Order: sequence, then structure tokens, then C-alpha cells
Amino acid sequence: MNQDVIKRAGEVILQNTAHNAEPGKEPYCALALIDAEGFPTVSTITAAKAQGIEGLAFCTGLGSNKAKRIAGSNRASVCFNSPDYNITLVGTIEVVTDPAVKKEMWYDGMSNHFSGPDHPDYCVLSFKTQRYNLMVDWKEAAGTL
Repeated sequence: MNQDVIKRAGEVILQNTAHNAEPGKEPYCALALIDAEGFPTVSTITAAKAQGIEGLAFCTGLGSNKAKRIAGSNRASVCFNSPDYNITLVGTIEVVTDPAVKKEMWYDGMSNHFSGPDHPDYCVLSFKTQRYNLMVDWKEAAGTL
């Protein structure tokens, strides 16, 4: 049963990424990071792409609070929720500036913030799941990857 819930959660996450959404209708999730004082901070962000529940990529600026918080602590949590599901992932996150990755993750909505994937302040946040807590289609699963 866990594998069915994990598979379904992965499908939900994929549907809620910018690369699978209509342009201008990018969905949001919550990203929690640790601030400089050791407290959790949560903000909404659009996931650019996902590999099921195993990993996600987000796009932001190098000067953003998110990138600064990651420099201090690479621990993170992501939550996708609606009345039909609550998908919470816990793991690590890193700032990626590789030009090929930046180009791959770029989506139209980023043009509101950056001139293109080569913009010097644009970066990708790469999240890797270590453990999960899932409730999808009223079925639950929890575990580690």
C-alpha cells in the first residue's frame, strides 16, 4: 500500500510544478527553511520540476532570503496541500548555479523576475527528500527514502 500512496503523491507533485502547469497559472507549495537564528521560516514558492517525491527544483535569486538561509543550513521541508492531499517532504536543499541546470529549470513565469536563464542572480534550489509523510486519496504513508 505504501508504494501506491508514494506513486500517487509523486503524480500529485508532478501536476503541481511549473513545467506541467499552464503558463501564468503556476501552482504553489510551502518551503520551510531554517533562518540565521535557528527558527523555521515558511514561504510559498513554485516547484519548477520534480522527480516524484524524491526531489524537487525551485527557482529564485542568489540574493534572496531563501538562498541566504540555505547557506546557513541545508535542512528543509516542502508541503503540498489541498482538501484532497497533504504531502510533506523533509530533506536537504542546495543552491545550484550550473548554467545547464538553470536553463533546464527555467519556465515562463521566471521572466517576471529575471531577464533569462543566464541572468547572474538567477539560481536553482535543489531539494532531495530523506523522509516523507503523505496523505493522498485518504490513504497515508510515512517513511524514509
